[in-house]
Amino acid sequence: MSEADEIELKRLRWRCRRGMRELDQLFGRYLDREWARASDADRGVFLRLLDCEDDKLWRWFMGYEQCPDDALASLIQRIRQLPP
Repeated sequence: MSEADEIELKRLRWRCRRGMRELDQLFGRYLDREWARASDADRGVFLRLLDCEDDKLWRWFMGYEQCPDDALASLIQRIRQLPP
């Protein structure tokens, strides 16, 4: 991994800190297991997901509400299925 990639990953880890342990863990799993091999399109969807409000993220990840954006909903499902 290049130095630029490491810096980007550290920046993303900081953005993933939401103040809710469950969300922090879910986002951290994605970064650890999927980010390096994700396509540019998938990375873009993840970055859009990070721009969402925490209360919406919580409801979507916990299944209390369906995310209205199909691309985000698909990524949320994939993240939820990552093993702990």
